[in-house]
Amino acid sequence: MALKIGDIAPNFTLKNFNNESFSLSDYRGKKNVVILFFPAVGTSVCEKELCSTRDSMKDYENLDAQVFAISVDGPFAQKLWAEKHQFNFPLLSDFNKEVSQLYGAFYDVWLPDKFNLKGVSKRAAFVVDKNGVIQYAEVLENAGEEPNYEAIKNTLKNLS
Repeated sequence: MALKIGDIAPNFTLKNFNNESFSLSDYRGKKNVVILFFPAVGTSVCEKELCSTRDSMKDYENLDAQVFAISVDGPFAQKLWAEKHQFNFPLLSDFNKEVSQLYGAFYDVWLPDKFNLKGVSKRAAFVVDKNGVIQYAEVLENAGEEPNYEAIKNTLKNLS
């Protein structure tokens, strides 16, 4: 079951492709956090979403927000993709599929008619305030849709 507005965001620690650890709790009391779950590196909608996020990073910084993008891809695939697109925020590997499940952003089976991939992150967006409370939650069943970027930014503006 997906988390909802008003829930305390579960803490997690994940690593990026440089083997650096990022913990949600490190931002408590310091910054708001935008968590973007995405299904897979190299897919067109994921590319569009994360490139849009990259191109809007000044907006997120001005709203005192740290952005994380999380998928179940391995860190090596994420590294190649991040370097290709020059992403300016951490891509975190949830290879063990624990955080995606914890947040309710998880497909047991993704693209069953085509690839039948088991255990992939759903496209989802969460805004966690400086106190660790979820202020925005969007979990999309259709991976072809993108999160509502304006709603995410408006939520952050209301936290300022």
